[in-house]
Order: sequence, then structure tokens, then C-alpha cells
Amino acid sequence: MAAAIIEGGRLLAAQRAGPPAMAGGWEFPGGKVDPGENDHQALVRECQEELGVLIDVGARIGGDWPLIPGYVLRVWRARLSSGVPHPHEHLALRWLERDELYDIPWLPADLPIVKAVQDLVCEG
Repeated sequence: MAAAIIEGGRLLAAQRAGPPAMAGGWEFPGGKVDPGENDHQALVRECQEELGVLIDVGARIGGDWPLIPGYVLRVWRARLSSGVPHPHEHLALRWLERDELYDIPWLPADLPIVKAVQDLVCEG
């Protein structure tokens, strides 16, 4: 699962550090659901680990976004509730305004999600 963190009319993007085939590509922060967690709990935990922030999870964006065969990505809108994002597990982070959304090389699985959230970025 992943978070579309939108603050002040900008979307937070995270640059992958690995694995080698994905390193340098940009994605929505998030990760896997651990046993005993629901999607929201996992998303809060992942953002705390990856970014050092706490988030408030909002509405789900779209349905199940396909990844590699047998895997899907679920995405929720989120807002920061405390902390300033820092790249703990990524190469870099970048806040993107609506007209900058396609200035970075998104990972192929994340690109359709960018299109789905672009109107939300204007709303802040």
C-alpha cells in the first residue's frame, strides 16, 4: 500500500534506493502489510519508518492498482499529522506542485496513480 501525501497543493514523491532495477525511480511512499496489521496501520507504520512522520490516512484512491503478477498496490490520500519528511529509506524526497508532477521518472506502476491524484494536488 502507498500514501499520496498532499500538503499545501503539493504531492510528496520518494526516490527508490533499491533494488537495482528500481533504484532512482520515483514512487509513492509505503510498503507491505505485516501480519496482524490492517492497511491503515501498515501505512502509518511505513511512513513512520520511511519518512519519520506520522500521517492521517484519508480516502482510498482508486481500486487495486496492478503491480507484478499476483500483487496489487492500494493507495490512500494522506496528510502529515506530525514531523517533517526525511528520506530514511529513499535516496531523496521531493514535493511536487501540479505542474511538476511529470518532471520526474515515476516507476511504471506508480504513473497511473499520478494521473488519478493530479486533481487532488490542486485542492491541497
